[in-house]
Amino acid sequence: MELLCCEVDPVRRAVRDSNLLGDDRVLQNLLTIEERYLPPCSYFKCVQKDIQPYMRRMVATWMLEVCEEQKCEEEVFSLAMNYLDRFLAGVPTPKTHLQLLGAVCMFLASKLKETIPLTAEKLCIYTDNSVKPQELLEWELVVLGKLKWNLAAVTPHDFIEHILRKLPQPNDKLPLIRKHAQTFIALCATDFKFAMYPPSMIATGSVGAAICGLQQDEDVSSLTGDALVELLAKVTNTDVDCLKACQEQIEVVLLNSLQQCREEPGEAAKAEEDVDQASTPTDVREIDL
Repeated sequence: MELLCCEVDPVRRAVRDSNLLGDDRVLQNLLTIEERYLPPCSYFKCVQKDIQPYMRRMVATWMLEVCEEQKCEEEVFSLAMNYLDRFLAGVPTPKTHLQLLGAVCMFLASKLKETIPLTAEKLCIYTDNSVKPQELLEWELVVLGKLKWNLAAVTPHDFIEHILRKLPQPNDKLPLIRKHAQTFIALCATDFKFAMYPPSMIATGSVGAAICGLQQDEDVSSLTGDALVELLAKVTNTDVDCLKACQEQIEVVLLNSLQQCREEPGEAAKAEEDVDQASTPTDVREIDL
């Protein structure tokens, strides 16, 4: 008997369900319930006294780096930021606990979305062991209680496939458009001004920004300019002017991100080299808030 062995990815990913994506009732249900999972207020003005917007951005950037290094599902980061914003909108939190809260939110989101979720021990390593596993587990119950165990939040990623299926673009361009849109969504999650935007608007604006950006290099859609925006707005029942404004803000966020990368090219190259050479996570640090 011949034994054939091959290396395969040990993590199994679910395939997209064409029955769900092809049913408009699913999209309409998402649009109906999406606002239930938005923060009820701009918490920096009415709830948080010790935490500032730049602190949220620092923790969000750290969370994104952890999710990327651990190759988490795209939804994990957006979902974790949704938990963090909803918690901060209702619970005054000292800045010394912000990184702990971010770790707990990633812990919960990965349990909901990942086949093999992140472990408490691994997340504590990413905080440079400033958080202990027992402390993380205790805070897990605190966050669950404040969110009323309502974790199945709607995120912009839930709308991506529904939107792409309704746009006239070549099938071979879909993966590239999807990848760029997912990048825009992640960038939006790091910026607080998008925290209270409906997920459908962020998803639609991200897809529009992705297509417009790619059209500068190659033909990815038969629609351009206002025609594209109007069709996108129709898909998710979004006001055209609001969608245009959202898409413009998303493009600004991208430009700011690119500018930051250009200003720190040496650090980016060093970080990439360290990741390639190390056998253990190298982006292990405690954020100084």
